[in-house]
Amino acid sequence: MNNRSKITLIGFSTVFSLLLLIGAVLGQEGGTDEPYRPLSVLSEVLSRIQTDYVEDPDFEHVTEGALHGMLESLDPYNSYLNPDQYRRYQEGWRGEASVGAVVSKRFGLPGIVMAFPDGPADRAGLEPGDIIESIDGRSTREMSFEEVLSRLDGAARSTVVLSVVRERAQEPKPIELLREIVQPPPMEASMMEGTIGYLKISALPEGESAKVSAQLQSLRDLGAGKFILDLRDNAYGDLAEGVELANLFIDRGLIGYLEGQQHPRESFLAEPGKAIFAEPLAVLVNGSTGGAAEILAAAILDNHRGDVVGVRTFGIGAIQRVLPLEDGSALILSVAKYHSPDGKEIQNTGVTPSVEVAQERPFVSLTPDEDAPPAPEAEEPQEDLPLNRALELLEAEALPQAA
Repeated sequence: MNNRSKITLIGFSTVFSLLLLIGAVLGQEGGTDEPYRPLSVLSEVLSRIQTDYVEDPDFEHVTEGALHGMLESLDPYNSYLNPDQYRRYQEGWRGEASVGAVVSKRFGLPGIVMAFPDGPADRAGLEPGDIIESIDGRSTREMSFEEVLSRLDGAARSTVVLSVVRERAQEPKPIELLREIVQPPPMEASMMEGTIGYLKISALPEGESAKVSAQLQSLRDLGAGKFILDLRDNAYGDLAEGVELANLFIDRGLIGYLEGQQHPRESFLAEPGKAIFAEPLAVLVNGSTGGAAEILAAAILDNHRGDVVGVRTFGIGAIQRVLPLEDGSALILSVAKYHSPDGKEIQNTGVTPSVEVAQERPFVSLTPDEDAPPAPEAEEPQEDLPLNRALELLEAEALPQAA
């Protein structure tokens, strides 16, 4: 064992010993040492690795692996950055360009939540649910979430090779992407049957609520007396923007709140002066709806302002803080979570619609069968079941007439 490994082991042992001592004292005072028993197990595991592992262990690698696992067991957005990574993080280790996709890490591997239309990931055929097994030949299982993001981003026109696994695929497929500076797609507004105005919102960056307000007013000027907000495949944006947007439709009461162990409850109350749309409303969501869009959907749902139609959303609703450590490393830790007005956590749980309507995505293989006959040139467009249901609800005036 080299000196650095010995120092690491001694440091670990010292920390565990101190924690065990503190735990023993507190346990005696409180009558139980139950919360501190796992620490003795960890200490014993380290000792066994030192004495019984087949070869001289790399304790620096063991330490980082343990920290990654511990943090990801809390939620996938936590990260440990070693001193070198934290230094590069402070220097801005993410590039200006991206692959044009929102990713999340679950079950130890990152996956696609949504891909921006006509971005590099979308043009390569990547879809929600695709798992990124490796980036440029390195397994993502060993990466923190922050490192995954930093490796997906890079300089404009640079390339990155992803090894991607899709449901029902036997082998991962390498896909090379050319990074680009990707802009969120613009909103799409149109008039539908009768007096129903339709607004497709694909992203909610800071300041987007003002643009949404302007688009809705334009639809109102065209005769819209009811609205559909399509938030499907919307997982990009500023979480606080969801609160601002909800206030356009809710004139009183709680929109949601933010709370954490060291973050006192911060409630977001509707301001009557900001609520300028009282028309009947329906909101469309799917499994790729996340973040700010979920905060908006939860506020509409819990305030009985309108129906939310579709399937359960993805579940992105926490804010992270960088916590530097004494050795030059750092933690990126979730410190507070958004909750719906009824107190439901959005993080990892998502929003369950009031009207559940599933819309299956057609399965496309990452490795098409070359012997299969070519697909017909003109296929019937797939019926949009959630949109049809939302239209039915509004046409029947099943939604409330005012906030």
